[in-house]
Amino acid sequence: LKEENANLRSKINKLQIFSETQADKMRKLERKLEENKIKEQKEAQDLEAMVQHVEQNLQLMTKRAVKAEISATKLKQENALLQVQLKNCKMENEALRSGQSASLAVVKQNADVALQNLLTVITNSRSSIKQLVSGAESLQLVADLLKSIDRISEV
Repeated sequence: LKEENANLRSKINKLQIFSETQADKMRKLERKLEENKIKEQKEAQDLEAMVQHVEQNLQLMTKRAVKAEISATKLKQENALLQVQLKNCKMENEALRSGQSASLAVVKQNADVALQNLLTVITNSRSSIKQLVSGAESLQLVADLLKSIDRISEV
């Protein structure tokens, strides 16, 4: 009985040591599990933040794409309008070139008439300037006479 009792106590001690070892392992595993949970939560939060950032970037890129499409449409319309204007200008140029010889003669005739009128105005203005200078000289003479009369009357 004593021997059996000692064997049982020995087994109990071994089982207690084994149990404590298992309990330590269990605590370590629980700590690791808790650390992994915290790590996974942090990674999940980081992924959530990254997803939100990507969504914001996608929204911005979508807005930019829409603006670019609107701008491209406007530019295409403006280009089409400018093409029409260019075509009209080319047609007008051709019309002007074809009528240029007739217009050139009229322009030359008008320039000759304008030159004759200008020469007449220059001639008339020269005589008017001469009259104006002589009138100014006459007025100066009258002013000098009036000054002399004032001096005489004072004396």
